[in-house]
Amino acid sequence: MKKITINPVTRSNSPFVVEVTISDGKVVDAHCSCQFFRGFELIMRDRDPRDASYLTERICGICSSAHGTAAAYALEDAAGVRPPRNGNILRNLIFGADILQNHIRHFYLLGLPDYVKGPDMPPFIPGYKKGFRLSKKTNDSMLQNYYQSLEMARLTHEMVAVLGAKAPFPHSLLAGGSTVAPTADVLLDFKYKLKKVHDFIHNRMLPDVYTIAEVYADYYEIGQRRANLLEYGLFPRDEKDRERYFPGGLVANGDVKGGNIKSVQEDLTSAWYRGNENPQHPAEGNTDPDRSKEGAYSWIKAPRYDGISMEGGPLARLWISNKYRRGVSTMDRTVARALEAQIVGQMMQSWLEELHPGEPVYKPFKVPREAEGTGLTGAMRGPLGHWVRIEKGRIAHYQIITPTAWNMSPRDEAGQPGPMEEALLGTPVADDKEPVEISRVVRSFDPCAACATHVIVPGKPVKEFIIPV
Repeated sequence: MKKITINPVTRSNSPFVVEVTISDGKVVDAHCSCQFFRGFELIMRDRDPRDASYLTERICGICSSAHGTAAAYALEDAAGVRPPRNGNILRNLIFGADILQNHIRHFYLLGLPDYVKGPDMPPFIPGYKKGFRLSKKTNDSMLQNYYQSLEMARLTHEMVAVLGAKAPFPHSLLAGGSTVAPTADVLLDFKYKLKKVHDFIHNRMLPDVYTIAEVYADYYEIGQRRANLLEYGLFPRDEKDRERYFPGGLVANGDVKGGNIKSVQEDLTSAWYRGNENPQHPAEGNTDPDRSKEGAYSWIKAPRYDGISMEGGPLARLWISNKYRRGVSTMDRTVARALEAQIVGQMMQSWLEELHPGEPVYKPFKVPREAEGTGLTGAMRGPLGHWVRIEKGRIAHYQIITPTAWNMSPRDEAGQPGPMEEALLGTPVADDKEPVEISRVVRSFDPCAACATHVIVPGKPVKEFIIPV
């Protein structure tokens, strides 16, 4: 047996650590660990609930609109307010543009270098030199698309800024709706950029993904795990949020079922936090760091649904909505992400036609003195939940379960591995000095440790944060 530690795992939006044990050329054990703590739940205490959308967006620069959206939903739930029709559509468009930005960046900038050989210059070097299978012609074609993807990702961020006032961290995503009125010039600009991006996804990105899937078809068998998938629902169909374009639900051992948010709990067994011995629902849980905790190995808690380790992301959404159900593997995750990008782009084109210029985009409301709220949404990497409790008009309690916390969770009390740890088991490794196979499995989850981890002052309790204006 031989133990390999990849520290940090690069090209994953934020570095983290993967430790695997290899025997007879296969992974027989795996641990995924995040080594940084930030404590956004602690940062939120005693703040105005309306600040939650702005502050939690800073959890991650690659998916900031997801947190802004979830925080807005949570406060709307607490205040009993819903956005006007235009406000709901505008939030969907901002969030949709950010999802396209993420999916394009992930495939080309983060994932593709594991399959396509780049020139001998940064950012392609240093890197693995083995495992490339594409013909030179195909390889060169994908490299050109790699470079073009930079322009497409820039356009998607411009789309976020057109309606969101800035990108990343859009300012117009807030409880009650949005702030940017859909004037004719704004909509024409957005529509022009969306068409260019959607054409790139349809004509370049999808064909590239299918080519990778054909040449590396064995990765439909690598990175497999049980079909246990979770989704909260993405993009409300109307301002009442009675139904979502991507419905919420779960897949339990391949069977699609309805979900119940009360079944979500967090296990702290392998995480560096103090807390109750029994798993708790996030509305009751706390964030109390303990770096010296015996047996722990990650700053990520272990979310579980009825005690089950659930995977989230585009594959879960497409499986639940019956748009893709081939399997649960490295390549299935990759293909599903590209398919979702195409679907979201099509949805956004229709949403633009549903906007009514001149109608309200925001509904004013009063922050309740005492209330609780939950904000649930699908996000780039899976289910995202924000839980808020308001006392005396201020935030008294805030908890967040990010998609990467689901996907990259550590072992729980029962010894059950997280989805990424489970997917790594059985992965063949041809050369333990260049374990590109491990990287392909890990990156298929589109991991973002920034979303799951948080800053710590060594030797000092984390009680107060001062954020400069």
